[in-house]
Amino acid sequence: MSEIPEGMTILDASPSEARPSASLMLTRDGPKGVEVLLARRVENLPAFPGYWAFPGGGISRVDREAVELIQSLGEMPDSIEAATHAGMHRELLEEMGLFIPSAGILEPVESELRNKVLKDKSEWMKLVKSGDLPFAEKALIELTRRTTPEFAALRFENRFMFMHCTGDIPEPVLEDQTEFDDFRWDRPENLLEEWNEHQIKLPPPLVTILQEFVEMIPNFDDVQELAKDMARRSPEEKTILFASGVECIPVPTATLPPATTTNSYLIGKPGGEHILIDPAIRTEEGKEKIAAALKRMEDSGGSLIAYLFTHRHLDHLGDIEMLKSLSDAEIWASHETAVALSGNVNRIIMDADIIVLSHPGGAVMWNALVTPGHCPGHVCLLNDAGLVAGDMVAGIGTILIPPSEGMMEVYIEQLKRLLRIDPHLIFPSHGPVIPLPQKVINHYIEHRQARHDKVFEILQSGQRELAKIALEAYADTPQAHPMLARQQTLSHLLAWQRQGKVSSDGDNWTITGGE
Repeated sequence: MSEIPEGMTILDASPSEARPSASLMLTRDGPKGVEVLLARRVENLPAFPGYWAFPGGGISRVDREAVELIQSLGEMPDSIEAATHAGMHRELLEEMGLFIPSAGILEPVESELRNKVLKDKSEWMKLVKSGDLPFAEKALIELTRRTTPEFAALRFENRFMFMHCTGDIPEPVLEDQTEFDDFRWDRPENLLEEWNEHQIKLPPPLVTILQEFVEMIPNFDDVQELAKDMARRSPEEKTILFASGVECIPVPTATLPPATTTNSYLIGKPGGEHILIDPAIRTEEGKEKIAAALKRMEDSGGSLIAYLFTHRHLDHLGDIEMLKSLSDAEIWASHETAVALSGNVNRIIMDADIIVLSHPGGAVMWNALVTPGHCPGHVCLLNDAGLVAGDMVAGIGTILIPPSEGMMEVYIEQLKRLLRIDPHLIFPSHGPVIPLPQKVINHYIEHRQARHDKVFEILQSGQRELAKIALEAYADTPQAHPMLARQQTLSHLLAWQRQGKVSSDGDNWTITGGE
């Protein structure tokens, strides 16, 4: 992905409206302290596949209808809150095979009743209304709210509900449902330790909730009092932690829709050295976001040693004077990017360079990879946390190869290189974290190679004009902008030309070599 070409306007680029959703945090008293219930999401889910998460989901039409049909819900002043209570009880039954007959109590649901609800969500409210399924409408409290950041194609305002379980607590039953393949009760400290070692994947909002629990629980004799304290406090802006030591800061930029922001990454452990990747600030709004992140870093005892730019596209380069007003950290970039910055660079990043960030608990190291194709001198960074990928892949939209400076065949080869590396996660410049790198990179390679071959096949069929080749090449993607389709087709044709397979006369192309 790159900035919008001059003179081109694309509509409908605004972020989607946040939809209501909820998650349910269940805790219990374990032998060594409070434990929380998490379940692992199956890898074919579109959101957070393979992550450990709370039960929950979107607030459905059925949940809203339940507010009208169940008197205790209808008496709640906030209809969304009422629908959230309905949704969490229903989701708990569907996903875990459990229900809440009274506050603090979990019981297993009969398989016959559960199967009815799994087949038809509306059966839940019928069972509650008939009295066949006890429903404790006041059992849950709202702990906090988090809204999906603006970089996501689909956004949710997620309400985190809470209940501390007492008595004999049955184990979840995962049979018959399709969202989770495992569950565990464990202490928040243990979960965060595994997350810090990149052994498990946790959604960013869950990380900050668990961190707050661990920090605050010594101050309370009762976990329910801690939960009430969290609920009373106004939600403040939380860091977006894609992984331990990897904070994402979405910065508003003039990039290609559907993206409206570029992800800047503050990497480094609290209390140690950090670098800030692609702080693409050119407005006061962007400056404030970066300033807030740097203040959080400094408050935790950290320091910024450098700004690093992955490549020279304008939706990645920040205003140097604006950045220097925040911190006089060094500027790092590849040679090609340094030229675009008029040489205002302190360190030239080269392939296989090792970036060492000091920390009292041990240095953090990142390996630099120079990955051209999308842009000359494009840089990625890799360590056990994952791959800071720049514009090699995207979590939203697609990656464009500019014909003026990109090289399609080189881009595909660099994708194959990343596939062999097999990173833990991918941190893209646009969109949310990519949980399954192998799957996504494989898709990119197969998709690009198929389009590359198709362009050549169209030439073989006798088509010569660039515009008509593009029309045929993108016939399966009618929503593609015509200008972008022509640009990408041209990138494929230029790659074939560099291999000596085709030649051009203006916008007319012909095959010159064998296959």
